[in-house]
Amino acid sequence: MNLTCLSKGRGFYSPPCQLMDFCDFRILVNCPMDLSALSIFSPNLQRTVVESDDDHLERSEDVEGVSRKRRKTEKPVDASDLIHAVPWYKFVGNLTLWNISSIDVVLISSPMAMLGLPFLTHMDGFCAKVYATEVTVKLGEILMKDIVSMHTEFKQIYGPGESEFPDWMRWENLEKLPSKLEEIAAGELGVELNAWMPLYSAAHVKDCVKMIHSLKYAEETCYNGAINITAFSCGTEVGACNWRLNGQGTNLVYLSASVLASTHATEFNFQALRKSDLLLCSDLSSSSLDSDPAQDPNVGSSVYRKDNENQEASAQSLISADESREEMEKLSFICSVVIESVRTGGSVLIPIGRPGLILLLLEQISACLESSDVKVPMYFISSVAEELLAFTNIIPEWLCKERQEKLFSCEPLFGHTDLIKAKKLLLFPAIHSLDLLKTWEEPCIVFAPHWSLRLGPAVHLLQRWRADPNSLLITEEGPDADLSLLPFMPMAMKVLQCSFLSNLTLSKIQPLLKAMRPKRVLLPEELRHLVPSTGAALPYAVTHYAENETVTVPIPKNNAVVEITAEVASQLQWKKTNQADIGIARLIGDLSIQQGKHRLLPSRDDPPPQPKPRFFWGSPDPQILLSKLKEAGVSSSIETRSAKAFDAHITEPGKALVQVRETSTVICSATEHLASLVYSAVVSTLDGV
Repeated sequence: MNLTCLSKGRGFYSPPCQLMDFCDFRILVNCPMDLSALSIFSPNLQRTVVESDDDHLERSEDVEGVSRKRRKTEKPVDASDLIHAVPWYKFVGNLTLWNISSIDVVLISSPMAMLGLPFLTHMDGFCAKVYATEVTVKLGEILMKDIVSMHTEFKQIYGPGESEFPDWMRWENLEKLPSKLEEIAAGELGVELNAWMPLYSAAHVKDCVKMIHSLKYAEETCYNGAINITAFSCGTEVGACNWRLNGQGTNLVYLSASVLASTHATEFNFQALRKSDLLLCSDLSSSSLDSDPAQDPNVGSSVYRKDNENQEASAQSLISADESREEMEKLSFICSVVIESVRTGGSVLIPIGRPGLILLLLEQISACLESSDVKVPMYFISSVAEELLAFTNIIPEWLCKERQEKLFSCEPLFGHTDLIKAKKLLLFPAIHSLDLLKTWEEPCIVFAPHWSLRLGPAVHLLQRWRADPNSLLITEEGPDADLSLLPFMPMAMKVLQCSFLSNLTLSKIQPLLKAMRPKRVLLPEELRHLVPSTGAALPYAVTHYAENETVTVPIPKNNAVVEITAEVASQLQWKKTNQADIGIARLIGDLSIQQGKHRLLPSRDDPPPQPKPRFFWGSPDPQILLSKLKEAGVSSSIETRSAKAFDAHITEPGKALVQVRETSTVICSATEHLASLVYSAVVSTLDGV
């Protein structure tokens, strides 16, 4: 199997993207869009530049030929350095370098991994079959519709922008950007500029969704009669999944971002992924890659020791680890800070983009408001707010057991249903909605997109409240978090940056691998120092892969299984070979491959009128051949060439030669009658059917 990592990902909002050749088919896993790259754009196209004497001095030095790279490193990035243009969107640039028509299958692991799919499906030559879970398809569609709506609103305010090739993408303009912005735009080596594309339309989203074949958890489907594809819950988000592929006697597990104990989604089903031939660990949290194993007492011993502990019990102990309790403690802390802010008269803006986390925060914050003396309205401003909340309350089978139990108690799956009925949570499609303006009160708590702080209602509200020291902005930690806030500086508004669990921690990865018992594990290159490919007594083989490199992975050879119907089996006439445990028989039938299984069925064609020619194996023995030729009235002599080769020279009743070699036997004769006699003598010394 060949594996190419097209993108190693940037966390929850931008999952990894891999391309692999498996069972003679090319499979693309995930099609994300890196929305964090929007941070290079300004949320306001009205450029305000204040020049100082130093700016004039730097400009004059630049004219005199001073290195621009030196200037970038010395000058801090400010809001005026951002790109003031209608934003483009960063796709997986390495994917555009491949022949799109060569892709046979696309697997989507989560709603966030689906955001770039309309780019792919709209490309010329795309004809692959796309698979995703039912909830991933719906949530992905909702998120894409919201992005299209916010982008459309942006263009309505600031104009359509350049239609083809924007000025900011020209090299002379890119080189003027600070180093940090240039690296995001063009990559470290300047080769990612091809990843930027104008956003797709609502029609593209609709066409894209129609092409997806949706699945339930543990529902098996078969591609082209050769590969069985099954999705299993991963616990990260509602509808998100891991994949198991079975084909040609080999099974492969694709392990995406997974959480052992979820607070809302169906728990991680790792039992269904055990004992695979290949385990591809595609997405590991930044905390896992940045951790120091020497300082973690839980790392190492669980993998390298050899004992007789019960692996089932060990695996179950991983699930019982109460990671969900830690997440709920984080939410409780957030709620306490929210209540403190509104109590002092400030408003709270929450532009978090995780659907499951939004639902939990709505519940927790409303409960804290009920138990306190603070009464403030909560708003959810989004073009898809009503659709999102309505959908998440009708999917009990995709939620954790605690949520499913509410269904049997005739309770809503999430608390937002009661909040909306009591008008404690107000939903509005846009910030300029007339109904919103009529009911608007401050202080308030607002859930609004977009988490990049470049699009949507969050931009307008942040500009409104940024000078209020009592107001609060709740965001997620990320590599470009400071850059996201840059256009709104200086800020008196409080900022609470949070980190939420979105993948396995390092202390869980190695014990989980041992419990899953794969034959070979594929890990990112960043984990080589933690899990080496050689020199460690691991119970599995290890192969490491790096971004934009193709690695060839050896696949264990398994015996293929063929089912034979009773009618075909009754026709078999076995011929024993020199090896006692092997028999050979001839048959006429049809080979059927369905659902990845091979079957021999009775032939639908009429039997041939002529007798079937025989097939032989082995090599003639020289002394036995002399005896058979003599019985046929043929005089001959043997000339030995080697241990496994000889010539039989025939003199009567005519001239002929039999050349016996290790892999072939050749009869040369002047007459057809003599050739027939010699052929009969030769085959009488061989086994055949």
